[in-house]
Amino acid sequence: MNHHLLQRFWSVIAAGLLALASFTALAQEAPDQLIRRLSSDVLDTIKTDKEVQAGDLRKIVAFVDGKVMPHVNFTRMTASAVGRAWRQATPEQQKRLQEEFKTLLVRTYSGALSQVRDQSVAVKPLRANPADTEVIVRTEVIGRGDPIQLDYRLEKTANGWRIYDLNVLGVWLVETYRSQFAQEINARGIDGLITALTERNKASSGGAASARKV
Repeated sequence: MNHHLLQRFWSVIAAGLLALASFTALAQEAPDQLIRRLSSDVLDTIKTDKEVQAGDLRKIVAFVDGKVMPHVNFTRMTASAVGRAWRQATPEQQKRLQEEFKTLLVRTYSGALSQVRDQSVAVKPLRANPADTEVIVRTEVIGRGDPIQLDYRLEKTANGWRIYDLNVLGVWLVETYRSQFAQEINARGIDGLITALTERNKASSGGAASARKV
């Protein structure tokens, strides 16, 4: 292959890669579309899966962990909840905190889902600019009573949009946990917080197992 043909060959390859990159960027799921899809997946599973309807927490936890949690930025969420003490924690302590906090959130969210029956989710129009890298997606959970406010903070990453905070009825999740964690850290330090989270998760797991035996 002569020099001219070689240049043309690489030009075509470069153009193809550029077009593919542009297509990938255009095809990236918008934040409100992501929340709408996740909400739909969750509600469809609750309404069609007999084990989930029966309150099988183990099945719900597995579903949440596989479907919802890959779209959550646990590192940022955990760091924000721990606050200034996060920077003082060792890499191993940060890893343990993230693992235990994830377990806590998965079980809390799963427990809430086990109570869902005929609700639907309405995603409100997104107020954001195309260049924004952080947005709030506002939704309402509609059921028999008054609508419940449920909002999401998301950030744009190389792998798509990721959730890093939730707002239920006007209360942001990270702020709530930050206050609780600060009290534990002040009293017992980072290791004390890890121990408290571990014990709480074990108690939750034991309670769920007892409930399944009844």
